[in-house]
Amino acid sequence: MAVAASRNTLLRYSAEILKPTVTQTLSLRFKSTSTRSSHEDHTFTDPNSFIGSWKSPRDPKVALAKLAGLRRDYAKQVKGLRLQYIEEVELLREEKRRKDEAKREATRRAQAELKASKAAAAEARAIERKAFEEEFRQTLLKERAEKLSNWRMKEEMMEKRREAKNELLRQQSSNWIDEHELEQKILNATVDVAHL
Repeated sequence: MAVAASRNTLLRYSAEILKPTVTQTLSLRFKSTSTRSSHEDHTFTDPNSFIGSWKSPRDPKVALAKLAGLRRDYAKQVKGLRLQYIEEVELLREEKRRKDEAKREATRRAQAELKASKAAAAEARAIERKAFEEEFRQTLLKERAEKLSNWRMKEEMMEKRREAKNELLRQQSSNWIDEHELEQKILNATVDVAHL
Protein backbone atom coordinates (compact mmCIF):
# COMPACT_ATOMS: atom_id res chain seq x y z
CA MET A 1 0.00 0.00 0.00
CA ALA A 2 2.83 2.35 0.87
CA VAL A 3 4.49 1.40 -2.39
CA ALA A 4 1.35 2.24 -4.38
CA ALA A 5 0.99 5.59 -2.60
CA SER A 6 4.60 6.50 -3.26
CA ARG A 7 4.18 5.44 -6.90
CA ASN A 8 1.11 7.71 -7.23
CA THR A 9 2.90 10.67 -5.71
CA LEU A 10 5.92 10.03 -7.92
CA LEU A 11 3.70 9.90 -11.02
CA ARG A 12 1.88 13.06 -9.95
CA TYR A 13 5.12 14.97 -9.36
CA SER A 14 6.72 13.72 -12.58
CA ALA A 15 3.56 14.68 -14.50
CA GLU A 16 3.67 18.18 -12.99
CA ILE A 17 7.36 18.53 -13.83
CA LEU A 18 7.11 17.11 -17.36
CA LYS A 19 3.81 18.78 -18.32
CA PRO A 20 5.24 22.30 -18.96
CA THR A 21 8.16 20.84 -20.88
CA VAL A 22 5.90 18.74 -23.10
CA THR A 23 3.52 21.63 -23.78
CA GLN A 24 6.44 23.96 -24.51
CA THR A 25 7.91 21.40 -26.90
CA LEU A 26 4.57 20.89 -28.60
CA SER A 27 3.92 24.61 -28.83
CA LEU A 28 7.38 25.17 -30.28
CA ARG A 29 6.85 22.36 -32.74
CA PHE A 30 3.50 23.77 -33.84
CA LYS A 31 4.83 27.30 -34.08
CA SER A 32 7.74 26.23 -36.24
CA THR A 33 5.58 24.52 -38.87
CA SER A 34 4.09 26.43 -41.75
CA THR A 35 0.74 24.64 -41.47
CA ARG A 36 0.12 26.35 -38.16
CA SER A 37 -0.32 29.70 -39.87
CA SER A 38 -2.75 28.24 -42.41
CA HIS A 39 -4.77 26.66 -39.57
CA GLU A 40 -4.95 30.02 -37.83
CA ASP A 41 -6.40 31.59 -40.99
CA HIS A 42 -8.92 28.78 -41.45
CA THR A 43 -12.33 29.07 -39.81
CA PHE A 44 -13.82 25.78 -38.71
CA THR A 45 -17.54 25.11 -38.91
CA ASP A 46 -19.66 24.83 -35.80
CA PRO A 47 -20.17 21.38 -34.30
CA ASN A 48 -22.82 19.39 -36.09
CA SER A 49 -26.25 19.59 -34.48
CA PHE A 50 -27.09 16.04 -35.56
CA ILE A 51 -24.64 14.49 -33.12
CA GLY A 52 -26.50 13.55 -29.97
CA SER A 53 -29.81 14.94 -31.26
CA TRP A 54 -31.55 11.63 -31.76
CA LYS A 55 -34.24 10.78 -29.23
CA SER A 56 -36.01 7.61 -30.19
CA PRO A 57 -39.79 8.04 -30.43
CA ARG A 58 -42.18 5.19 -29.51
CA ASP A 59 -43.78 4.86 -32.92
CA PRO A 60 -41.48 3.35 -35.60
CA LYS A 61 -43.21 5.29 -38.42
CA VAL A 62 -42.55 8.56 -36.64
CA ALA A 63 -38.96 7.42 -36.09
CA LEU A 64 -38.57 6.63 -39.80
CA ALA A 65 -40.09 9.99 -40.79
CA LYS A 66 -37.87 11.81 -38.31
CA LEU A 67 -34.82 9.86 -39.55
CA ALA A 68 -35.70 10.71 -43.19
CA GLY A 69 -36.02 14.38 -42.22
CA LEU A 70 -32.64 14.25 -40.47
CA ARG A 71 -31.11 12.62 -43.55
CA ARG A 72 -32.59 15.31 -45.83
CA ASP A 73 -31.31 18.08 -43.56
CA TYR A 74 -27.93 16.41 -43.40
CA ALA A 75 -27.81 16.04 -47.21
CA LYS A 76 -28.72 19.75 -47.58
CA GLN A 77 -25.98 20.75 -45.17
CA VAL A 78 -23.44 18.50 -46.91
CA LYS A 79 -24.48 19.93 -50.27
CA GLY A 80 -24.06 23.46 -48.90
CA LEU A 81 -20.65 22.57 -47.47
CA ARG A 82 -19.61 21.02 -50.77
CA LEU A 83 -20.67 24.16 -52.65
CA GLN A 84 -18.80 26.29 -50.13
CA TYR A 85 -15.74 24.04 -50.53
CA ILE A 86 -15.96 24.28 -54.32
CA GLU A 87 -16.14 28.10 -54.06
CA GLU A 88 -13.13 28.15 -51.73
CA VAL A 89 -11.18 25.88 -54.08
CA GLU A 90 -12.12 28.12 -57.02
CA LEU A 91 -11.02 31.18 -55.07
CA LEU A 92 -7.74 29.48 -54.20
CA ARG A 93 -7.28 28.49 -57.84
CA GLU A 94 -8.00 32.03 -58.96
CA GLU A 95 -5.57 33.42 -56.39
CA LYS A 96 -2.91 30.92 -57.50
CA ARG A 97 -3.57 31.83 -61.13
CA ARG A 98 -3.21 35.53 -60.30
CA LYS A 99 0.02 34.87 -58.41
CA ASP A 100 1.37 32.79 -61.29
CA GLU A 101 0.35 35.49 -63.75
CA ALA A 102 2.05 38.15 -61.61
CA LYS A 103 5.14 35.96 -61.40
CA ARG A 104 5.16 35.43 -65.18
CA GLU A 105 4.69 39.16 -65.69
CA ALA A 106 7.57 39.92 -63.32
CA THR A 107 9.73 37.38 -65.13
CA ARG A 108 8.74 38.84 -68.49
CA ARG A 109 9.55 42.36 -67.26
CA ALA A 110 12.90 41.19 -65.88
CA GLN A 111 13.70 39.48 -69.18
CA ALA A 112 12.68 42.61 -71.10
CA GLU A 113 14.93 44.74 -68.87
CA LEU A 114 17.77 42.26 -69.33
CA LYS A 115 17.21 42.27 -73.09
CA ALA A 116 17.15 46.09 -73.11
CA SER A 117 20.35 46.27 -71.06
CA LYS A 118 22.01 43.75 -73.40
CA ALA A 119 20.85 45.76 -76.41
CA ALA A 120 22.20 48.96 -74.84
CA ALA A 121 25.51 47.24 -74.08
CA ALA A 122 25.67 45.89 -77.65
CA GLU A 123 24.91 49.37 -79.02
CA ALA A 124 27.63 50.88 -76.81
CA ARG A 125 30.07 48.22 -78.03
CA ALA A 126 29.05 48.92 -81.64
CA ILE A 127 29.66 52.66 -81.16
CA GLU A 128 33.01 51.91 -79.53
CA ARG A 129 33.93 49.50 -82.34
CA LYS A 130 32.90 52.07 -84.96
CA ALA A 131 35.01 54.73 -83.24
CA PHE A 132 37.97 52.33 -83.12
CA GLU A 133 37.52 51.45 -86.81
CA GLU A 134 37.33 55.15 -87.71
CA GLU A 135 40.48 55.85 -85.70
CA PHE A 136 42.20 52.88 -87.34
CA ARG A 137 41.10 54.10 -90.79
CA GLN A 138 42.43 57.59 -90.03
CA THR A 139 45.72 56.06 -88.86
CA LEU A 140 45.95 54.01 -92.07
CA LEU A 141 45.20 57.09 -94.19
CA LYS A 142 47.85 59.06 -92.31
CA GLU A 143 50.40 56.27 -92.78
CA ARG A 144 49.52 56.04 -96.49
CA ALA A 145 49.88 59.79 -96.83
CA GLU A 146 53.27 59.65 -95.09
CA LYS A 147 54.40 56.76 -97.31
CA LEU A 148 53.17 58.60 -100.40
CA SER A 149 54.98 61.79 -99.40
CA ASN A 150 58.11 59.76 -98.64
CA TRP A 151 57.86 58.02 -102.01
CA ARG A 152 57.37 61.37 -103.81
CA MET A 153 60.36 62.82 -101.99
CA LYS A 154 62.48 59.83 -103.04
CA GLU A 155 61.21 60.14 -106.61
CA GLU A 156 62.07 63.86 -106.60
CA MET A 157 65.55 63.08 -105.27
CA MET A 158 66.03 60.41 -107.94
CA GLU A 159 64.77 62.84 -110.59
CA LYS A 160 67.23 65.47 -109.34
CA ARG A 161 70.04 62.94 -109.46
CA ARG A 162 69.04 61.95 -113.00
CA GLU A 163 68.91 65.61 -114.02
CA ALA A 164 72.29 66.23 -112.41
CA LYS A 165 73.70 63.19 -114.17
CA ASN A 166 72.20 64.30 -117.47
CA GLU A 167 73.54 67.81 -116.93
CA LEU A 168 76.99 66.40 -116.25
CA LEU A 169 76.65 64.23 -119.34
CA ARG A 170 75.64 67.28 -121.40
CA GLN A 171 78.62 69.22 -120.11
CA GLN A 172 80.92 66.36 -120.98
CA SER A 173 79.27 65.84 -124.34
CA SER A 174 80.33 69.30 -125.47
CA ASN A 175 83.89 67.92 -125.52
CA TRP A 176 82.89 65.00 -127.71
CA ILE A 177 83.99 64.68 -131.26
CA ASP A 178 81.70 64.49 -134.24
CA GLU A 179 81.79 61.38 -136.40
CA HIS A 180 83.35 62.94 -139.51
CA GLU A 181 86.14 64.43 -137.36
CA LEU A 182 86.74 61.16 -135.53
CA GLU A 183 89.09 59.69 -138.14
CA GLN A 184 91.20 62.80 -138.21
CA LYS A 185 91.51 62.78 -134.41
CA ILE A 186 92.46 59.08 -134.36
CA LEU A 187 95.15 59.72 -136.96
CA ASN A 188 96.50 62.69 -135.03
CA ALA A 189 96.47 60.66 -131.81
CA THR A 190 98.47 57.86 -133.35
CA VAL A 191 100.95 60.20 -134.87
CA ASP A 192 101.28 62.49 -131.86
CA VAL A 193 101.24 60.13 -128.87
CA ALA A 194 102.54 62.71 -126.45
CA HIS A 195 99.51 64.94 -126.94
CA LEU A 196 97.22 62.42 -125.36
